[in-house]
Amino acid sequence: MERLFAVYRTNSSTAAALTLVLANLVPLAGVLFFGWNVWTIVIVYWLENGVIGIVNVFKIRRAAGPYEPGKRTMTLNGRPVDASSTAGLVSFFALHYGLFWVVHGVFVLTLPIFATMGSDGPDLGPAPSIWSIALATLALAISHGLSYKLNYIGRGEYLRVSPASQVFAPYGRLVALHLTIIIGALAIGLTGAPAAAVVVLVLVKTVFDLGLHLAERRKAETSPDPAATT
Repeated sequence: MERLFAVYRTNSSTAAALTLVLANLVPLAGVLFFGWNVWTIVIVYWLENGVIGIVNVFKIRRAAGPYEPGKRTMTLNGRPVDASSTAGLVSFFALHYGLFWVVHGVFVLTLPIFATMGSDGPDLGPAPSIWSIALATLALAISHGLSYKLNYIGRGEYLRVSPASQVFAPYGRLVALHLTIIIGALAIGLTGAPAAAVVVLVLVKTVFDLGLHLAERRKAETSPDPAATT
């Protein structure tokens, strides 16, 4: 058993990537076999944003990398952040990211209202099933939780990033990824594209997600190990 666990830990990055792909296949199966529409997919990915925010709170709290003022200049309550600022950074992130997520959610949940304002507005489909959304969101939450456990903790990534840097880590990825999703969803609705177009959207998201995941792992692996410089 110990040997099996050691092998699993050694291949943790691959295991996390595989889990991410499998989790993204749940929405794909929903489109192909259960008639999920584009609105369902957009809601699932918005809820995934919330999961990412929750996981990032744990990452900020655990981050133990050195502060590098030249790389990340940030003040909190008028004072430069340092090793004692973690609690304040968590509160700042929860408020800032939470507001971002809620505003995004208002847009996502009212998307059909805006879409049907004109007679030729996009058709995003009927209201989605709560159980379908819960299943897909759970799969994605498990994926992000395993990545946190296997990569951030298991591979020591938390030792290479400071809490201040971790505060801003999710934003670039989320903005790029979910702008792509929303624009794609509107394009599908406007053109009246069939379910095959929703499949393409899910596949694009999966490939994009995997690419960003692997890029994050490469960046973490090339970051200097603080233990090696002390």
